[in-house]
Amino acid sequence: MARRLGEVALPAVAAAVVALVVIAPPAFAAGSTATSLTSVIDNLRNWLVGILAAVATLFLTVGGLRYLTAGGDPSQVEKAKIALKSAAIGYALAALAPLLVSILAQLF
Repeated sequence: MARRLGEVALPAVAAAVVALVVIAPPAFAAGSTATSLTSVIDNLRNWLVGILAAVATLFLTVGGLRYLTAGGDPSQVEKAKIALKSAAIGYALAALAPLLVSILAQLF
């Protein structure tokens, strides 16, 4: 069952990433050009938060599917728990990224 899930999930994720890259507008299309170092850092932070949240969502989905398809197998349940913990860490990092950047900006 897990092999079948991998055969279905991997192409779906790849198709979603390709669609996102093709459909997403360029960063400069909204008329906001990066004129200073702070705006470049803000744009980079926003991109990183988005990527972290997307990866955390992927881990949450994989962990949930592994847990549902474990069928009582302790090793699969443990792998699912690890994926869910990784998703929680990813969401925490995505939520704390703006705070960490502002603290670093005040230091320098």
